[in-house]
Amino acid sequence: MTTGGSTELVRRPNASNRATLLELLFDVVFVAALALISMLIAERDSWAGVGPVVLMLMAIWWTWSITSTTTDFYDPDQRPIQAILMVTALGAVVTAAALGSAAHALVFAIGYVTPHVVRGLVLVGVLHQHQRRHRHRHQAKGRAARFFFWFLISGVCWIVGALLPGAPRWEIWALAVAIDYVSAAARYPTPWLGRVPLGQYEQTTAHLGERYQQFIILALGDIILAPTLKISTAEFTPARLAAFLVAFLTMLLLWQIYVLGSGAILRTLAAHLLRRATRLAPYTHLVMLAGIVCTAAGFDLVIDRPTGDTPARWVALIFGGPALFLVGRTVFTFRIVGVVPWHRVLGLLVLAVAAPWVGGWPPVLVTSLALLLLAAVVVGDVLGERSTRPALRGHPG
Repeated sequence: MTTGGSTELVRRPNASNRATLLELLFDVVFVAALALISMLIAERDSWAGVGPVVLMLMAIWWTWSITSTTTDFYDPDQRPIQAILMVTALGAVVTAAALGSAAHALVFAIGYVTPHVVRGLVLVGVLHQHQRRHRHRHQAKGRAARFFFWFLISGVCWIVGALLPGAPRWEIWALAVAIDYVSAAARYPTPWLGRVPLGQYEQTTAHLGERYQQFIILALGDIILAPTLKISTAEFTPARLAAFLVAFLTMLLLWQIYVLGSGAILRTLAAHLLRRATRLAPYTHLVMLAGIVCTAAGFDLVIDRPTGDTPARWVALIFGGPALFLVGRTVFTFRIVGVVPWHRVLGLLVLAVAAPWVGGWPPVLVTSLALLLLAAVVVGDVLGERSTRPALRGHPG
C-alpha cells in the first residue's frame, strides 16, 4: 500500500511496525546472496581465498543493515523510500552476480556503491524540499546528509579498488569496509553537522527489531538449502541422510537460540537500552550471520562427503559456524540484559577443546557432536530463561 506523496517521509510514531511486502521481497534478494557466499566458502580449497569472501559478506550485510535502518526512521510506504528499496535490491542482485569472479570487481563495486549514493541523493533532496515546513525535517535531513557524506568517502575507495591495476585491490576494499563500519560506530561525525544525536537512536521502533529477526530467520534457511541442493544430485546413503538430518536439526536449534527472548530484547522500551541495542545490533548480527554462512558451508561439504577423515578446515567450519553464532547472540544478550549465559560459554569452550581431536572422525560424526552441544545450549537457555526475565522486567524489553 503506497501513498501519493512524500510530505510525510519520516515514520510517524503510531505507524505500523509490520514489515511491508516490498521489504520482505528485499530480504529474499539478500538471502540469495548469502547462499552464494556460503557456497563460495565451501568451494575454497584453503583459507587464502576466504578473506575476500568475508569482505564481500560484510559489504552485503552493511547494505541490508543500513537500508533497514532507513525504513525504520522513514516511512517504507512512501514512494521515495520504496524507490530506494528497489534500487538497493537491484544493487544486491548485481553484487551477488559478481561474487564468484575477481574479473567482475568493478561490477561488484558499482552494485555496492550505487544504492548508497542513490539513497543519499533521494533523502537529502526530498527532505530539503520540506525542511521549512517541519522541524523534524531538518533533523532528518542532517541524519541523511551524515550518512551520505561517509558513504561517498567509502564509495571512492570501492571504485578505486576496482579500477587500479591488479584489481580488485583487497587492501583498499578492506579500508572501504572499515570506513563504513567505524563511521557508523562513531555516529557519522561530519564537518559542520557533527555526529548523529544519541536521541535519534532512541527513536528506533519495534519495526527494526522485527526486521532483524525476520532476516536472521530467513538466513537460517541457507543451512538446509545448500545440503538440499547437494543431496538432490547425490546417492542417498545412510551417512549422507544422517548428515542431512543433522543439518536440519542444527537449523532448528540455532533458530531456538536466536528467538528465545530476542523479541523482548529488541523491543526494549528503556531509552538507554534501546539506544544501545540499535547501535550494537548491526555488529553482533554480522557475527551471527557469519556463523550461519560458515555452518551452511560446512554442511555443503559434509553432504558431499559424510565419511572418511575430517580436514582441519572442515572442522573449523563445522565448529566455527555455531561458535560464531553463539558469540554474536551472547554478546548482544549480555550488553542489553547484563546476564552472562555461562552454559553458552561452556559450550564454546567444549568446541574449542574438541576441535584438535576430531580430525580423524567422519564428518557426519563431527557435525553430530556440534549438534549435541547446541542441544545442550538450548536446554540451558530454557532452564535459564527465568533468570533473564527479571532483568528484562527491570529494564523494559
